[in-house]
Amino acid sequence: MKTVCKIGIQGIKKGLSAFVWMAKIIIPVSFFTALLSWAGIIEYITEVFKPFMSFLGLPSVSAIPLIAGALSSVYAGIAAMSVLPFKLEEMILMANFILICHNMIQETIIQANSGIKAWKTIGVRLFAATITVYVLKFFMKTSPSHIEVPKTFMGKGQPFWDMALVWATSTGRLVFKIFLIIMGIMVFLEFAKAYKWTDLICRLTRPFLKLMGLSERVGLLWMTAVVFGLAYGGAVIVEEAKNENIKKEELEALQLSVGINHSMVEDPSLFLPLGLPAFWLWVPRLITAMVATRIFAFLKNRRF
Repeated sequence: MKTVCKIGIQGIKKGLSAFVWMAKIIIPVSFFTALLSWAGIIEYITEVFKPFMSFLGLPSVSAIPLIAGALSSVYAGIAAMSVLPFKLEEMILMANFILICHNMIQETIIQANSGIKAWKTIGVRLFAATITVYVLKFFMKTSPSHIEVPKTFMGKGQPFWDMALVWATSTGRLVFKIFLIIMGIMVFLEFAKAYKWTDLICRLTRPFLKLMGLSERVGLLWMTAVVFGLAYGGAVIVEEAKNENIKKEELEALQLSVGINHSMVEDPSLFLPLGLPAFWLWVPRLITAMVATRIFAFLKNRRF
């Protein structure tokens, strides 16, 4: 049995390796996204999405929060929603799309390194978000009304160095938070393996995994993504996927599920201050993830 000190050091080494890998993705991608926002390019892109927004039952300017969330994070999507006069029903639809399709560049790279092809996770998340919102719109009263975009939206009009300072500050806080979470998880996992806590965790998550249509062997990875998300827990999933005795199909089903339904504690909670009902923030995405894994199993069984 390894000593406590050796177990802790091993966890720290793995945590540092995972953190460096994650930082190499987050820092350049987040800066590129901030640059697009500062240059006003995202605003022009929204014109292309007018028909798609209409299909979702949303005004064309709704494309701004969706694009901001997809290219950046849930925070960016919420920031966009909060400065524009959307109706409650419209915000519910946008929130569900953003919860499924956010931080797509970073999270796609993460998932592509841990068990699923990039085109597949992008396609599934976009399709799942579209279908979820399309179905939800029949329960909401929305209209394609015009909403004017403020000139200062998303940093447009700021001096470049002011934008860069804001980006560096916010990204620095994010990276530090990720560092603490990754280190904590990796050290915990080393102790969990050494003292066989993983068996207990898998037993406790078994009912939820069955409900989600997932294998028991992905219990620890599923819990990591559901609690911490892909940006925070992705490095852990990448590291653990290399070591666990998990079949390719099981890992792919996990990635499809958590791609749609991850960070179930923090992300939906961020929309509550906007006055959105909790039911519409947690339940639709959970149902979509359940359906996705069962469709995946159906297609795999028939070798499609």
